[in-house]
Amino acid sequence: MDFLPGDFILTHRSGPIPRLIRAGQRLRFRGPDRTYAHWSHSALIVDAQGAIVEAEASGVRRDHLSRYKDSEYHVVHLGDTANERDRRQAVAFAERLVGQAFGFGEMAAISVSLLSSRRLAFTRKSHLICSVLVARALERTDAVFELDPSAMLPADLAKHYGVKP
Repeated sequence: MDFLPGDFILTHRSGPIPRLIRAGQRLRFRGPDRTYAHWSHSALIVDAQGAIVEAEASGVRRDHLSRYKDSEYHVVHLGDTANERDRRQAVAFAERLVGQAFGFGEMAAISVSLLSSRRLAFTRKSHLICSVLVARALERTDAVFELDPSAMLPADLAKHYGVKP
């Protein structure tokens, strides 16, 4: 299967950390929007063979979509909203981050924001969580998000692109 670089995936993973992510997202997403909290991870597709760049606890890394063959995931196709140049820029942005540390401070700030309903920012350009990495990469396309990309969660990406389980 061929993929378009710049498209991305949303996944529903199991385990304690993905469960915490979903629980936190349910604090922000209520009512009919709660369905978007189903997604707990995101990654950017960086080549036509399914290579991805993703932010994991071990840091930003390059991997392959086949890693999720036993997990529920959804490929989000940008379609005509991103031209070839935009896609190359999104991929180049993500590829430059490979090897950087995970955004534990950013995750803590988002957690405090979710629990307190107050915006707390603690960001470093090279330390990102998965959904912020994808949102920042997609800023190189025509994507304009309702929320500051530094505070985005997988559910925010799902809502923006209308991806329900």
